[in-house]
Amino acid sequence: MDTLKGRFLVAMPDMNDERFVGTVVYLVAHGDEGAMGLVVNKPMPDMHISDIIEEVELGDEDEAIRVPVTKLNEGVLKGGPVDTSRGFVLHSDDYFRDGNSYPVEDGICLTATLDVLRAIAKGKGPAKSLLALGYCGWSAGQLENELRNNGWLTVDASEDVLFETPPEKRYDAALASLGLTRATLSTQGGTA
Repeated sequence: MDTLKGRFLVAMPDMNDERFVGTVVYLVAHGDEGAMGLVVNKPMPDMHISDIIEEVELGDEDEAIRVPVTKLNEGVLKGGPVDTSRGFVLHSDDYFRDGNSYPVEDGICLTATLDVLRAIAKGKGPAKSLLALGYCGWSAGQLENELRNNGWLTVDASEDVLFETPPEKRYDAALASLGLTRATLSTQGGTA
């Protein structure tokens, strides 16, 4: 099986599952046993990284001073409908902890343990990161079936879209990397 790990899934206009309408998912894992990904373009209303750090009591005021205000004010994403109380940090590979960080693709890692949030709270975290609560999961063959039924468009992921583009513009940016816009995206698919 060809893996789609490290690629974007862009929801097609006629996506049947309302939880995924207009989403971009970054696939963290994909294989014969299923797939896992994070929605990277849907911020949670009024929630920031500073709220999470405060909630889990990871930093005191002296340590938080070292964190740039822009980092503390970054939004938290709705990573998906599964395990929504669990946090996942997708980040650059300049931060990596054996046994805790999972290398995804081309300099991008995933860490789902508190050590990455502690590092962020102390100003020693990865240079690029995003925090998501929850994830998307597919059982064996489920994602392939959704792709055959024209539910998703696969797009090469880029660090610019993932980390530099504001979340609300990631859908259009992912489409633009294929030379497409929402207006030119067809709801009809084929299997030639």
